[in-house]
Amino acid sequence: MRILFITILIFVLGCKTDSKKELRIYNWANYIGESTIKDFESEFGYKVTYDNFSSNEELLAKLQAGASGYDVIVPSDYMVDIMREENLLAPLDKAKIPNFKNISEEYLNKPFDPESKFCAPYHWGTVGLGINTEHVKEEVTSWSILWDPKYKGKISILDDPRSGFIPALTLAGHSINSTDKGQIDHAKREMLKQKELVFAYTSDQYIDMLGAGDIWIAQGYSGDILQAKKENPSIELILPKEGSEIALDLLCVPLKAPNKDGAFEFINYILRAEVAASIANEIRYATPNKAAKDFLDENLVNDKNAYPDDLSSLTFLTDIGEAQEIYDTAWLEVKGG
Repeated sequence: MRILFITILIFVLGCKTDSKKELRIYNWANYIGESTIKDFESEFGYKVTYDNFSSNEELLAKLQAGASGYDVIVPSDYMVDIMREENLLAPLDKAKIPNFKNISEEYLNKPFDPESKFCAPYHWGTVGLGINTEHVKEEVTSWSILWDPKYKGKISILDDPRSGFIPALTLAGHSINSTDKGQIDHAKREMLKQKELVFAYTSDQYIDMLGAGDIWIAQGYSGDILQAKKENPSIELILPKEGSEIALDLLCVPLKAPNKDGAFEFINYILRAEVAASIANEIRYATPNKAAKDFLDENLVNDKNAYPDDLSSLTFLTDIGEAQEIYDTAWLEVKGG
């Protein structure tokens, strides 16, 4: 009996120890190095479960529904503001994240996280156009190409109620943070006119579609488009002259995270200079990690569409409060109309 008790005790303690070394991460698709998770598991002895979401709203809905299993999440700027207001985030223990010092000050203390209390900047990028120049011979400078009938069936649009309306809003001279129902309705009507030209509404699959030539024009995120360019050199990233979105994504810990210490350990690892650079070199997004700059691919750093000199035409999305419902409803009508 005593041997049986000891055996059971060892098993229980072993399970408890193992559970402490489990980590669940919820991130965007195509947004981490191919070996990053495996390297972290190998160095620190964790078993990582890694899941993907396709929009900030999907991530928010998961947390609002009470999902408590994730330890690290990667929301964008305006969504951090919403999550912070809804008390969904845990403060970072920066004593356990010494590599936080590697972040450039220009990316800290933003309005959505005034004291950089809740999140660590991960990567930043823009929303632009991915153009397959093998098939699109004209010079592209404007969102208006998305309405050109000669590219029917060769266009993809981001499946996102905020980013998806950017082309129509900016072409009309409206803010991408408009809360005016009339302006949003106008954008909806314009996107409905454009709908017959669209091959797919997608926030992740367009990378493969663009690289394979299934589509020739993609509204997409800068790093994703540059990832496709690695596979197909004919692809170019264009930032439309009317303006667009700049987005900063952040590493955060949900308030109900079961393994906060593990989350801090993972964030500290990601902020290590060499690790941050290796991820940026692979996913082709710009890094806010100043210590990583010496390890970056020169071709990436010198790409002015990846690291634009002039950010004056780019705007962060902001929390639009109750107007979000207008966007959500309008977007459902666009996709279903």
